Amino acid sequence: MENNDRKWEVLHSEYLIQRPWLTARRDCVRLPNGVENDEYYVLEYPDWVNVIAITAEGKFLMERQYRHGLQWTGYEICAGVCEKGEEPLESAKRELYEETGYAGGEWKHFMTLSANTSTMNNVCHCFLAEGVKRISTQHLEPTEDISIHLLSTDEVRALLLNDEIRQALMAAPLWKLFAERKLL
Repeated sequence: MENNDRKWEVLHSEYLIQRPWLTARRDCVRLPNGVENDEYYVLEYPDWVNVIAITAEGKFLMERQYRHGLQWTGYEICAGVCEKGEEPLESAKRELYEETGYAGGEWKHFMTLSANTSTMNNVCHCFLAEGVKRISTQHLEPTEDISIHLLSTDEVRALLLNDEIRQALMAAPLWKLFAERKLL
């Protein structure tokens, strides 16, 4: 396997927009072959987390919400942003509690993904939490409108097989779990 990282040289950068939920910069880069590209765009985000949460009774804790980009409403696993100073596991536990009111159980890091390695600078840390229990009501932000659903393995499998989980960063860890556990 090749060890050469073929890293590009950044000649200069310019921020085009810096807002709480959108930061974009334009880089002028030189490739290893000497070619320069003066319009390479990168979106900067904090790292993200998501959680496959399974209750003590074996139900998948799923969220249903509207996503304006696709103008679509669908099922998802719990997800959110790593706040400044938080470790990914801490962020994942916080997001699960805030969005669903569930907590506890056995947690493990499941995988790390990138939404787009070409133009985004962050990763998504995926966790598996088994044996979670409801300990509270939801603690949603004013801009969140999330309903909670407890689905069986068969129901989640059907969502996957029918392409009804559209967010790739959520579908991928579910597919991995179903493959590892031979649930397909």
